[in-house]
Amino acid sequence: MSSPMDISVPNLEGVKISDQNGVPLAPPPASPSNVPHEKIHVSVEVCLKPSSTARPGDVQKAVEQMLEKRSLSYVDGPIPVPNDDPFLMENVHRIRICDTDEWVKNHDILLFWQVKPIIHVFQLSEEGPCEELTGDGQLSSFNEWILPAKEFDGMWESLIYESGLKQRLLRYAASALLFTEKGVDPFLVSWNRIILLHGPPGTGKTSLCKALAQKLSIRFSSRYPQCQLIEVNAHSLFSKWFSESGKLVAKLFQKIQEMIEEENNLVFVLIDEVESLAAARKAALSGSEPSDSIRVVNALLTQMDKLKSSPNVIILTTSNITAAIDIAFVDRADIKAYVGPPTLQARYEILRSCLQELIRTGIISNIQGSSQYILSDYVTLKEKLKMHEIQEVQTTFHLCKQLAEAAEACEGLSGRTLRKLPFLAHAALDNPYCCDPNKLLNTMIDTAWRERSELPD
Repeated sequence: MSSPMDISVPNLEGVKISDQNGVPLAPPPASPSNVPHEKIHVSVEVCLKPSSTARPGDVQKAVEQMLEKRSLSYVDGPIPVPNDDPFLMENVHRIRICDTDEWVKNHDILLFWQVKPIIHVFQLSEEGPCEELTGDGQLSSFNEWILPAKEFDGMWESLIYESGLKQRLLRYAASALLFTEKGVDPFLVSWNRIILLHGPPGTGKTSLCKALAQKLSIRFSSRYPQCQLIEVNAHSLFSKWFSESGKLVAKLFQKIQEMIEEENNLVFVLIDEVESLAAARKAALSGSEPSDSIRVVNALLTQMDKLKSSPNVIILTTSNITAAIDIAFVDRADIKAYVGPPTLQARYEILRSCLQELIRTGIISNIQGSSQYILSDYVTLKEKLKMHEIQEVQTTFHLCKQLAEAAEACEGLSGRTLRKLPFLAHAALDNPYCCDPNKLLNTMIDTAWRERSELPD
């Protein structure tokens, strides 16, 4: 992943500017006051060290001043914390530019005069999940996470989907919270703050919900300094006692209601495999489901409707079997996004990120300068293949071609399986302590074919 570049700019007007590789960059307009130019908002996330006691506002100002001094181009990736700034060195763990890919086309870059950086300062919670206990020894109905959580750090960046899915979810959440904050009449303009992600198992729906909650807790930290994720154990809401399940749903949402009474608290409710709760009433009426299912569905819909009046709650749901969900529940979801198996480009990028990590950690050997070794992304590789541009180190080009072959061999495999593939391939090597990248990729291809052969028809 590319890192932001320093650009030396002694005088912007009439000066030719180049990046660190000597590539000329277009200067800003000579008379910006006469040219209307709306700056692009780019998120810059600043993660504090666990030991930091600095005020977020002070860190935000320090980072803004640092960015002004350094004249950066804006590309997704980390910015080194400057060694000459003792305040930032003492308090900041990392600085990262995010989501520039939405604006950047054809490998252009965002230059510093085009950008208004939006600084988000946060500190990771290390508490872990807090499990809600019941008095009678029953399985708890939900787990509670304080966000942003250390366990979810980096999850958003690791999830690779078709272009635009993650940005679509971010923009939806921003609009949903804004409409409620501004008091838009829900009888005139309707929205429910409910997201439904559906698709086959192993495509990362649950991880995407958790990562979205984590990301939003960072982006909205100035408005909501406290954020919680409530992960509902859907199966625990079905009581062994007749007619008790509906009461358990009501009890759960009563606890959620108590949490959102605090106006500065943003609450995310994650209901995984929501078909367990919202089983179709038609099935119950036909006798294939117990009548208690009707009570659970009715209780769930009633409680969700009550949450509509609260501005600080978002409900995230997933399902592997969309057809099994009650139609009244599906109709309440503002976004119904299909999350399918990864495309060829997504498979390549997932495997590339895996190999890049193995190179970084030294698991893959026999590569000169391995700590700075960067594999081409999918778009760049396709362009080089079209242009037959192989002037760079032959090893890099060959490895990327092998990686593309491995991605093709992985058709039909889930993202979950793809993330395991490099490990399974490494475990199959004769000598795991001397891992040649070519051998590993060949073994990955063999492993992929074996995994595909074991898939159910």
